[in-house]
Amino acid sequence: MSRLLSLQKGTTLVELIITIVVLGIGLSSILVVMSRNAGSSADPLILHQGIAIAEAYIEEIVEKPFSDPDGVDGEATRDLYDDIDDYAAIVAQVPRDQNGNVIAGLNGYLVTVKIIATEALGPVGNPAPALNTRRITVEVTTPTSGGTPLTMSAYRTDFF
Repeated sequence: MSRLLSLQKGTTLVELIITIVVLGIGLSSILVVMSRNAGSSADPLILHQGIAIAEAYIEEIVEKPFSDPDGVDGEATRDLYDDIDDYAAIVAQVPRDQNGNVIAGLNGYLVTVKIIATEALGPVGNPAPALNTRRITVEVTTPTSGGTPLTMSAYRTDFF
């Protein structure tokens, strides 16, 4: 019997089929994981771009005067916006530069700006007048967010 075992060389057809099936299952599992990683590899870049868009809008808005300097509220185009309240007209708009031109390559992003009057700020019991305050909220919906916006807020006071 031991002489018979020593003469056998190679593999049987059943062993070969089992090996092919096991290797096939293992390789398909690895390919599924790799395809999922490749499909979502751009998500951090898209999220970072959304944050950069929100930061740019917040910076632009905060630099504007608190109240309207010319007394005319609701300027028609963004290049004419002269106070923070004018930016509330930006609703679900593709990102634009300060002159109102669409920025190439950002068509999948949508920007909404909300300007909300908040409670006046100031120390309690202090004779100094409280400061009028607005909360500026910029929402950026990215192409991969599924409609859930990235929200960034800042406060602006009338300190002049």
